Amino acid sequence: MNLKPLDDRIVIKQSDAEEKSTGGILLPDSAQEKPQIGKIVATGPGKLLDDGKRAQMSVKKKDEILYAKYSGNDVEVDGEKYVILRESDVLGIVEK
Repeated sequence: MNLKPLDDRIVIKQSDAEEKSTGGILLPDSAQEKPQIGKIVATGPGKLLDDGKRAQMSVKKKDEILYAKYSGNDVEVDGEKYVILRESDVLGIVEK
């Protein structure tokens, strides 16, 4: 992948959408909800502060994160689908 995010943006690979409901019913593509969880594949250098320094990112590559439902921009690079969003759109890191 040749996609390098700028400032406080991150690139994530979304988890697959649920294909079955909790009751076991198969869902068509049109009924599947966009997942809100994904794995970080790239991070920017951090937000540029007023004093010219960069803020340290609180997430890193390979972190699995939960992010806001309607945040980010969907992009496709080399046939792969990714979401680019700001670090502030990250709700939390999923720890296993």
